[in-house]
Amino acid sequence: MKNLLCFGDSNTFGTNPAKPGTRHPFDVRWTGRLTTLLGPQWRVIEEGMGGRTTVFDNPLEPQRAGIQALPIVLQSQRPLDCAIVSLGTNDLKEIFHASPRTIAAAAEQVCAAIRDYPYGGCGPAPRILLVSPIAVKPGISRSPYVGFEEDAVERSQRLAPFYREVAERNGWMFLDASTVAEASDLDKLHMGPESHARLAEAIADIIRSEFAD
Repeated sequence: MKNLLCFGDSNTFGTNPAKPGTRHPFDVRWTGRLTTLLGPQWRVIEEGMGGRTTVFDNPLEPQRAGIQALPIVLQSQRPLDCAIVSLGTNDLKEIFHASPRTIAAAAEQVCAAIRDYPYGGCGPAPRILLVSPIAVKPGISRSPYVGFEEDAVERSQRLAPFYREVAERNGWMFLDASTVAEASDLDKLHMGPESHARLAEAIADIIRSEFAD
């Protein structure tokens, strides 16, 4: 059995835009659908957290920096054959003033930490799939989830090229999630069931191709 880590934020956790504060059922969120699509030869490990950033500390939402959580996650979940990193949306919050290029560089740090972790006898390092997040929608400043201003919309739409460049330079797999999924009109931030399904299918195609041998 191969082990696949899904490391992300609330859209990996599966926050339900129809009921703020709740979570889609396992068979609805993309991680659960991916489990079904890949079959019994894969163990899909969910590691999503609402508010999680790449590397930034948010005093309004403490202990959410992904780079700080990674050592514990990697130590407890090794060995890993593949790791999916889907972060960056929360880096768009007003408090960080981060450009798309900066956010992509921060995502690169997270992926590099996975690549360079000392797995010891549970090595080698996993293959990495970097996922550029879906765009947030206009009206995000009025979302139930505070911290976003309207300029986050335009910046979120410019993330993918920077993420792609990072992935290609490092030899990592890449997916622009916005090409297959979108935020719900309900909260402008989180995916509904249809987008979870499409994202799972796109990721499954990449994983099958990468591990075809």
